[in-house]
Amino acid sequence: MGNSIVDGLDSRSPTEPVPVFLFQECDQWTMNRSPFEHLVAEYDEWFDANRGAYRAERAALECALPESFDGGRALEVGVGTGRFAAPLGVSVGLDPAHSPLERARERGIDPVRGVAEALPVADDVLEVVTVVTVLSFVDDRETTLAELERVLEPDGTLVLAVLDRSSPMGAVYQDHKDENPFYAEATFLTAAEACSALESAGFEVERRLQTVFDDPAEPGAEGADVDVREGHGDGLFAVVRATPTGT
Repeated sequence: MGNSIVDGLDSRSPTEPVPVFLFQECDQWTMNRSPFEHLVAEYDEWFDANRGAYRAERAALECALPESFDGGRALEVGVGTGRFAAPLGVSVGLDPAHSPLERARERGIDPVRGVAEALPVADDVLEVVTVVTVLSFVDDRETTLAELERVLEPDGTLVLAVLDRSSPMGAVYQDHKDENPFYAEATFLTAAEACSALESAGFEVERRLQTVFDDPAEPGAEGADVDVREGHGDGLFAVVRATPTGT
């Protein structure tokens, strides 16, 4: 992916690559102190150890994507090791941590290093942006949402997932988050809080989905049927599809 500002999109052929990503310097110390940087193997192994939950989460995200999505101009913000972007067909992933990006690259993702509060992306150029549980970890939620609104096309789609603090499993995660190196610094949201924040940032919420209704570590969870339901409040993994309102 190129590193210049988008110029003359309308004149480009549909098969010509669109250079939407801009070069950006990042604070190395801030990035390297993250557990996602130095515990990348442990993070990545969670998806193998909890296949049932991972399968359900992928299914919920797939349900939220536009039916017409064909892997076009799309970005995952907070791509991590590419566990969601790769199967969803999102070919470009941004993350502040270097080590996860290397694993994402191995999964076929075009890696971009940067932060959600200052996306190295031109205005109004992306068809789809996915953001999976990242809103709990950003330094500035309002700025992050403004950036997501900025980079999406007027009719683009944001697919955002949170670990819903108001769900039964979310309450357990909240009570024990300090015991987990990845969650200790997280600020878990309720799905309602996420939707309200999106609307305040200029998005219209189009669909609400939920999954993971039981402890992913329970015996038998790996082989459980995928259960994705409309609405929020019962499932730990809450997904929202939203589009910019232009206001």
